[in-house]
Amino acid sequence: MIGWTALAVLLAPAQLAVSAPYGRHRRGGWGPGISNRLAWFAMESVSLVLFAALFLNGSAPKSPASWIFFAAWTAHYANRALIYPWRLKTRGRTMPLAVAACAVAFNLVNAGLNGFYLGNVAYPASWIADWRFICGLTIFLAGAALNIWADNRLIALRADGDAARYRIPRGGAFERVSCPNHLGEIVEWSGFALMCWNGPALAFAVWTAANLGPRALAHHRWYKARFADYPARRKALVPLVL
Repeated sequence: MIGWTALAVLLAPAQLAVSAPYGRHRRGGWGPGISNRLAWFAMESVSLVLFAALFLNGSAPKSPASWIFFAAWTAHYANRALIYPWRLKTRGRTMPLAVAACAVAFNLVNAGLNGFYLGNVAYPASWIADWRFICGLTIFLAGAALNIWADNRLIALRADGDAARYRIPRGGAFERVSCPNHLGEIVEWSGFALMCWNGPALAFAVWTAANLGPRALAHHRWYKARFADYPARRKALVPLVL
């Protein structure tokens, strides 16, 4: 787990230097592409199915806290795999197969570690009264709410079906940062790490920040380069800070 977590930190500078070539950063030279919707479904369904299989087949007795961990993970990935891809206004757009394959590989490891740990390590019934569980669950829910709200706002910007046209997101958290969806997901999995209080969950939180932090900075630079009237006071990821 130490090595897996350290790898996320070591790869962060590379992600700062080179933006993953999908979405608004899509560019040639990365091999064949597949449907954007199919790519999202394939990437995220791995986390949903593998985690559930390992958790449910684990040998440890399941306490109320364990079932809440299970519900939190599966709710997030059910949305990501089964709902979110089909709401995207990206008909005809593609993602490089290499990018999707890397995401699948990561999710196999990440979901495998978390599902195996939570399925085979017993949490006491009293864990739901522990401050780490209560604070972590609160943070997780707040991050999930921000993530979903921001996704909904971004999807609504393309309600007219014009997938090729980008607009400046406005309102709510978008007045403070360019990527509240990424901020919400970082907060979400940080809360999960706190309430689970284990190595695999902490590693996932570190990987999330190491991946989405550079992504948010790239989005912010892209917005400022594309729109002359982009709000000057808006930060990339953390209000007033970054």
